[in-house]
Amino acid sequence: MANNPQSPNGNHDPAGSTQMFRAFVDEGARQPQASAATSGGSRVGVIVGVIAAVVIVAAVAWLALA
Repeated sequence: MANNPQSPNGNHDPAGSTQMFRAFVDEGARQPQASAATSGGSRVGVIVGVIAAVVIVAAVAWLALA
């Protein structure tokens, strides 16, 4: 088992994983405003993609049964 003390006295993480995780979490906390502005465009793309998939499946089924 690794020697990983949990004391808050500023121990350096040699792998950097703790610092990288904290940076990731901090970065994610700052971006909800930016992602909320672009979610409308991606939602339209998903709706168009689903409609296109339904049309393609219906066309293939019609050709298979005709």
